[in-house]
Amino acid sequence: MLELLAAIGTHGSLGAAARAVGMAQPNASRSLANLERNLGLTLVERHPRGSRLTADGLVVAELAGRLVDGVAELLATSTALRERHEARLDLAASLTVAEYLLPAWIAGLRHAHPDLDVRVRVENSAQVFELLAAREIELGFVESPSTPRGAHSRTVARDRLVVVVDPAHPWTRRTHITPGELASTPLVTRESGSGTRSTLAEALGPAASREARVLAAPAMVLSSNAAVLISAASGAGPAVLSELAARPWIARGELVEVPVEGLDLGRRLRAVWRTGEPLSAPAGALLGQLGG
Repeated sequence: MLELLAAIGTHGSLGAAARAVGMAQPNASRSLANLERNLGLTLVERHPRGSRLTADGLVVAELAGRLVDGVAELLATSTALRERHEARLDLAASLTVAEYLLPAWIAGLRHAHPDLDVRVRVENSAQVFELLAAREIELGFVESPSTPRGAHSRTVARDRLVVVVDPAHPWTRRTHITPGELASTPLVTRESGSGTRSTLAEALGPAASREARVLAAPAMVLSSNAAVLISAASGAGPAVLSELAARPWIARGELVEVPVEGLDLGRRLRAVWRTGEPLSAPAGALLGQLGG
């Protein structure tokens, strides 16, 4: 309706204005009459040679033109913002996922969407949740056994933790160790907040209270899988970390896997995003590629 009124001011007649906005003239006349009734003003003077705006109509038409231009600008800006969001995907992933799984996932996504700008931050699981809550990322990938309120999750892969020692360690001469022994042994471990460390703590909790009473303080705390692997292989102590990270070292004989009797160290790797918010097309495409 405002577009019609602005067009009357531009084209000088109701008929021309109706044609300009794509309305049939009878519909335009009814719409204009309704607007005049609602505003309590006469906006158009009608005469045999056409229609023209009244003094009040000129004022209202000028305001209507500004509103129409503002709506057009709003729509154009919204479209540009939407296109920008659909051309960029901000992710964060915990270290194990980022090192061993995410590159292949992104390669598959980029194959289907070659112009997509994918930006990845590598953090531990706790920091991924912080970035998600702060709206600095749209989608995260974590290894932790639980998710905070406000985060929706979906399992996208499975992994397991393995206990590894250097080839000279006494545990290599045993068929297995017990959960209590593992709980009471100072380990080379990842930092607090990592999914690996929280998964291990949750798995060992019952064993620690039953056999060892308390979890032993770490022998060494490191912030990367590579540092943990190198330290364990150098004899700094047993380590527990992802099979994805340890497998090549075990295959080369630089580390030896030690079974733990009756301890489930399997874990789910999950995608996380904010509850109640629709995912962008790129994020949805990535999740669709991963299944679940």
